[in-house]
Amino acid sequence: MLADLRCLIEGSALGKTEWGFLFIYLSFLFFFAGGGCRRGGTQPAHPTPESDHHPSTFRMSISRDSRHKRSATGAKRAQYRKKRKFELGRQPAMTKLGAKRIHTVRVRGGNTKYRALRLEAGNFSWGSERVTRKTRVIGVVYNSTNNELVRTNTLVKGAIIQIDATPFRQWYESHYGQPVTKRGKNAAKTEEAAGEAPKEKSKSVLRKLEQRRLTGKVDHMLETQFQAGRLYASIASRPGQSGRCDGYILEGKELEFYLRRLKSSKQKHAA
Repeated sequence: MLADLRCLIEGSALGKTEWGFLFIYLSFLFFFAGGGCRRGGTQPAHPTPESDHHPSTFRMSISRDSRHKRSATGAKRAQYRKKRKFELGRQPAMTKLGAKRIHTVRVRGGNTKYRALRLEAGNFSWGSERVTRKTRVIGVVYNSTNNELVRTNTLVKGAIIQIDATPFRQWYESHYGQPVTKRGKNAAKTEEAAGEAPKEKSKSVLRKLEQRRLTGKVDHMLETQFQAGRLYASIASRPGQSGRCDGYILEGKELEFYLRRLKSSKQKHAA
């Protein structure tokens, strides 16, 4: 269309009146074809989120401050200062089981938090024996707040998990000089009957082990777990804040309580 107009202008001698009509016609075309009007042009009436440079476009974020909330009487508070970085709300870590992956987060005061995205091991303490060992996390079995965290194996504080019992079994056998389970004791007797000579120990070591065995009795519920090779434990740390999955082995009344909860939840799902 513009090429036709150019040929018309070059091939004809127009007077003042014709030039005036032509100018009005071209202005009309540019006005409604996007030459200078915001509403009639090709630009959208409402800017899209992709137009980041538009002055009216901004990103919303979650804020944990109380200045944007109305007062108890319903009055709207005056906005006398801008938002602060330490008042923002970050998404939860939702730490999963897997190869270790930890992100560092710069927080208020120039401090650093360690956001664990995936973890596979942690330090767990055996309270009655006063010993701590690093062991592998097998899976999440119970969470009092949400069953979805159990299904997705999400590691959070207070979750009940199963851990590998091997490091604790090895420590017990070396510390007390005897197997931790009855099955292990029977296996040791079989090895002795087969003629395999045990490692020789000095008399002082034997006396020390004999004294330790007087107080080295393991609870029946723990012994059953040692036979299966898995121990129930509770997470005491905050993986999304410290980047660690540390906790303690369940014993006594606490273990009985969670075993009842696990049994009832299994019966409920079976029904």
